[in-house]
Amino acid sequence: MIHVIAIITAKPGMRDAILQEFRSNMPAVHAEQGCIEYAPAVDADGMGGFQTAFGPDTFVVVEKWESKDALKAHAAAPHMAAYAAKTRDMIATRVIHVLSPAG
Repeated sequence: MIHVIAIITAKPGMRDAILQEFRSNMPAVHAEQGCIEYAPAVDADGMGGFQTAFGPDTFVVVEKWESKDALKAHAAAPHMAAYAAKTRDMIATRVIHVLSPAG
């Protein structure tokens, strides 16, 4: 299994617009062969001082894929290129971590 943590920071005030495009793209991603999990997450409210918040412009995508090949196919999928084209001008930074279980 492959885990992906993608940290997306929007240009100020653009996070909701990116999330709208992201959610529109989710059914196509969930239909991909090898997709186990693919969902956005934002800072939880009320967690107190131990939380390190990402802030109002950032969301994290939590992904699980059956294999490296499934992830590579996802990255090359036409719907991902379309999503990237729609959101490119709204994104300030994007950091993608690809991880293997430490077992």
